[in-house]
Amino acid sequence: MTTTSRVSNETQLIQAAEAAAKSAANTSASSSSSSSSSGSTTSALSSLANNYTTFLSLLTTQLKHQDPSSPMNTDTFTSELAQFAGVEQQVETNSKLSSLISLNESSQMTDSTALVGQKATASTTTLPLQNSSASLSFSGTSGSTVAIAVANSAGTIVKDVVATADSGTNTWTWDGTDNNGHQLADGAYSVSVQTISSTGTTSSVPFTVTGTITGVQKGDSDMELEMGSATIPMSNVTNISSGTKSSTGSSSASS
Repeated sequence: MTTTSRVSNETQLIQAAEAAAKSAANTSASSSSSSSSSGSTTSALSSLANNYTTFLSLLTTQLKHQDPSSPMNTDTFTSELAQFAGVEQQVETNSKLSSLISLNESSQMTDSTALVGQKATASTTTLPLQNSSASLSFSGTSGSTVAIAVANSAGTIVKDVVATADSGTNTWTWDGTDNNGHQLADGAYSVSVQTISSTGTTSSVPFTVTGTITGVQKGDSDMELEMGSATIPMSNVTNISSGTKSSTGSSSASS
C-alpha cells in the first residue's frame, strides 16, 4: 500500500469514527430529554380518573332532569357506564402496579449500594472519564488499523487516534487530554471504534468500557450505575469486579 493510499484510508477511518461518536453523543442527549415520559403517564391516568368522576356527575344530573314522557335510552348510558367502569379499574390496577414496581426498585437499589467502589465493564458508547482516566477494550486482528474517536456531550470531537491493533484483546487508555493536549474535565463522553478493510470499507468494532462505580440510581426502565457523572444501564454491564483494571492484551492505541 502506497503512502498516499494509507493516508487516504486513515482519513476515511477517522471521519467514520468521528461521525459515529457524534451520533452516539446526539443519541445520548435525546435519551436525556425524554426522561419525563413517566410523569406524563401519571398525568394521563389522573385525567382518566377525573373524566370518570365528571361522567358520573353529568349522568346523575341528566337522569334527574330528564323528561318523564321521553326518558333516556338506558342501553346507551349503561354501555358508557360500563366502559368508564373498566377505565376506572384499569387506572386502579396501573396505580397498584406502579407501587409494586417502585417497591421492587427500592429493594434493588438497597442491594446495589454494595457495588459502590467496584469496577464495572459495560457494552456502551458512554465513556466515563474519572480522575483524568478512561479505558476501553476491543478484540482486534493483528496488523489491522483502528480509529478511536471521543466526543463531548455537545457532540464535538475532542480526541481521535489511529493505531495498529494486536491479535486478541486490545485496551486503549485515555488520559483525558484533547487533541491539543489540554486536560478535559471528568464526565461522560461518547466514543466510537472503527476499522477499515483492504477494500476501503469502514465498520464498527464492538468494545466495552471500564469505570469505577460511584453510585446507583433508578432509570426510566432499568437500574443505572453511576460512574462519576456518567450513567450506565445495569442491563449493559457485562462484568463487575473488586480488583483493579486489567487487560488480557495490549494495543498501540494509547494516548
